Amino acid sequence: MNILLTGANGFIGRYLLADLLAAGHHVVPAVRDTRAADRLLPRPAALACDFNRDAHVEDWLPRLAGMNAVINCAGILQASPGQSIQAIHGDAPKALFAACEKIGVRRVIQISAISSDADTAYARSKKSADDYLAATDLDWIVLRPSLVYAAGAYGGTALFRALAALPFAIPLVGKGNQPFRPVHMHDLTGTVVRILETPHLRKLVIEPVGPETMSLREILTSLRRWLGFAPVRVIEVPTPLIRAVAKLGDLLGGTINSTALRQLEFGNDGDARAFTAQTGIVPRSWNAALLAEPAQLQDRWQARLYFLRPLLRWSIAATWLISGLSGLLHRADLARHFMVQGFALPSLCIWASCLLDIAIGAALLGRLWRRWMAIWQIAVVTIYTLIVTIADPSLWLAPFGPLLKNIPFLAAILVLAALERDR
Repeated sequence: MNILLTGANGFIGRYLLADLLAAGHHVVPAVRDTRAADRLLPRPAALACDFNRDAHVEDWLPRLAGMNAVINCAGILQASPGQSIQAIHGDAPKALFAACEKIGVRRVIQISAISSDADTAYARSKKSADDYLAATDLDWIVLRPSLVYAAGAYGGTALFRALAALPFAIPLVGKGNQPFRPVHMHDLTGTVVRILETPHLRKLVIEPVGPETMSLREILTSLRRWLGFAPVRVIEVPTPLIRAVAKLGDLLGGTINSTALRQLEFGNDGDARAFTAQTGIVPRSWNAALLAEPAQLQDRWQARLYFLRPLLRWSIAATWLISGLSGLLHRADLARHFMVQGFALPSLCIWASCLLDIAIGAALLGRLWRRWMAIWQIAVVTIYTLIVTIADPSLWLAPFGPLLKNIPFLAAILVLAALERDR
């Protein structure tokens, strides 16, 4: 079967792509970064698309030529600069579904969320596309999974691992009794493969869920055991305090934000018996799945580095910002110091270097030009180090190591560059 798969570079999308290929289907990813998707395929086949702008039927008709089915699993949790949640969850999927009707691609599977009735922009936009699809005459299926977990982790599952791996205590949202029915990734992808192979499964809303209801407390404590860390106490954090942290997350970006908190409070429960009755899939239990896929060193690294990555970014950014601002405030002293060493440093150079430092710090905080920031920083630090070495080589052995500190600073830049790509 020829399948157009949107969101193929995402957490669910990458596993789904692999399992569809293993089942013998020909899959064409429709993604923003075609190179990332093509690396997963036997030969390049990905199509470029952008759900932020592809909101017209005409945008999708050429991409649907020769397709037998469409699977949409594109999505974001919260809007951000350049990322419209209404466009990605609502406008573009509706245009895609309308194009399917127009060109005659009848089989459409929409990956939604079990908490699509929650009062968030994420849930409302998801549900609007679900309802639109359900009103069509297509052979549609809407899948609303609970928390999806796998050997890898992203988004909420990565956050849960990080919370479970904290060194002194595991913080809970309130009492930590929020309900989940975690479903294993391969039970979800297996459901998609089963649907494609079963023509009579159509015009249904299916909730892929695991066999047991688990609280957030149970999930976090079991993840800590799975990661192999010693037990620690569990702390119930008042919900108002969590809301304040989530508001900060709205400003700074990241997984802890207001949308994630409201989705968590809404719950992720469901009916496993109904899921099995509809699909024939018997979902594996949480503990059995963890036992079958024991944690490895990289799992512990990711869990422990999760909160250290933003800390590293902010500290490097603060160093650049403070360096630039301090230089502007003391530019006359800088000029006199280099003049004493017999090295004239023009005022324009001091201004330019200080403003460059501030620009680099601001770009790091805004996570701008991430592919190039490490190169820029290494180049600037290297140039500064060479200039200062020529002007005053004694600074290499000076107290407090003003130049020696550039060596670990360069290492920190390289570490951050290695951690910055989310996918």
